[in-house]
Amino acid sequence: MLNRKYFQMDYSNFLSMREELSLIAVMFILLLIDIIGGDKAKRWFQPAGIVLMLLHTALNCIPREPFEAFGGMFVYTPMMTIIKTILNFGVLIIFLQVHQWLSRADNPIKQGEFYFLTLTTLLGMYFMISAGNFLLFFIGMETASIPMTTLIAFDKYRRTSAEAGAKYILSAVFSSAIMIFGISLIYGVSGTLYFGDVALAFSKGWLPVMAFVFFAVGLFFKMSLVPFHLWTADVYQGAPTGVTAYLSVISKGSVAFVLFALLVKVFPNIIVEWRVVMWIIVVLTITIGNLFALRQDNIKRFLAFSSISQAGYIALTILSASAEGMNSLVYYVLVYMLSNLAVFGVVMIIENYADKINISDYKGLYKTNPKLSVVMMFGMFSLAGIPIWGGFFSKFFAFMAAVHQGFLVLVFIALLNTVISLFYYLKVIKAMFLEENDNPIQTVKSDFPARLALVVCTVGFCVVGFLSVVYDKIGNLTF
Repeated sequence: MLNRKYFQMDYSNFLSMREELSLIAVMFILLLIDIIGGDKAKRWFQPAGIVLMLLHTALNCIPREPFEAFGGMFVYTPMMTIIKTILNFGVLIIFLQVHQWLSRADNPIKQGEFYFLTLTTLLGMYFMISAGNFLLFFIGMETASIPMTTLIAFDKYRRTSAEAGAKYILSAVFSSAIMIFGISLIYGVSGTLYFGDVALAFSKGWLPVMAFVFFAVGLFFKMSLVPFHLWTADVYQGAPTGVTAYLSVISKGSVAFVLFALLVKVFPNIIVEWRVVMWIIVVLTITIGNLFALRQDNIKRFLAFSSISQAGYIALTILSASAEGMNSLVYYVLVYMLSNLAVFGVVMIIENYADKINISDYKGLYKTNPKLSVVMMFGMFSLAGIPIWGGFFSKFFAFMAAVHQGFLVLVFIALLNTVISLFYYLKVIKAMFLEENDNPIQTVKSDFPARLALVVCTVGFCVVGFLSVVYDKIGNLTF
């Protein structure tokens, strides 16, 4: 290992940050097209963004040998390539889904601004994932958070968007302040900010536990874990739907991976204490998310509380603190991303063409829009964990990882909550297929990119469910 105390800057270290440099190149090219390109060039902006992201993903999807850069501040393991590739794939789907929305004449968000801000948040997530030091980790988290606030509040002609942005940034500021206080306590206990050195210096005691709790609050906020979830429903409802979709899956997936890695690598000496904290949070998150989802009629608030409940299941994989748990986490994030983006894709199409955002508006949708109804139904089945869909296997693997660590009571509580979740997911399906509507949503014609995104997501979570053997392959990689 490099001597971190006397490490000197070597600019060749930047060349090892292949994924980050490639993403910056994509951002730079799109920025040039947006600034100097004429109207004809801007008509090809979205295809250019899709092609560049595909190239970026293809060039960086093959894992490399583990290494450290900048004296251990930046680290790489093969698992990081997998999680970054999943995030890239999710961003590609988002770019397909928002094409029609960005093309509307009344939309204040321009394509260049949306793409650049979205990719900036993705770059911040890259830094979070590859951080080997709390300083780089915090820089990455703020790089991801600040542009996200801008996206949430960017629809300046809608009061709810500005309100959602204000709520998000205020909550983010307080959570970041608490996290910084936790990091200062960690430094006070260990005398270092490097993850590996902190793990060696940490020991049992009230101060290390308090340092962990204050630090973890910021990550709990990003994942919408109870009781740090209060911002979620209002922000999801007020933000543009494309931004809500991005916030619900891409941001949450990256933070879940980081939280798992930090708990296992940095805080192994207080594993008993943080498992107690996580046990309580998992129960509260799954239960409260389910109970509040039962009461919602607004589809975006409904999906907000659904995402809170799903965050609880993701946290269940983190609680196991094992290679099997990491395996389950990656699989769960992949399936959840595909399922949730399929549902949000339908919501976005209907909102763009009919301006309908309530579950009651979806009554009789099957008669006028059968294909959209079927995609929504399949997505709900997967989110609910109904067998043969990918969501069933993701929950199954999460439960098995927890069972193998002895959390039988917790798994039983999670199973009971899964039964509760069936009720509200099936409520949407009932409205579309079984209930009548005197004024149903008229037949909508979605654009080709949105249809392609729906096909990719639907085929994805169906095929991944059948090919769950991939689960065993991922687990062999180190995290």
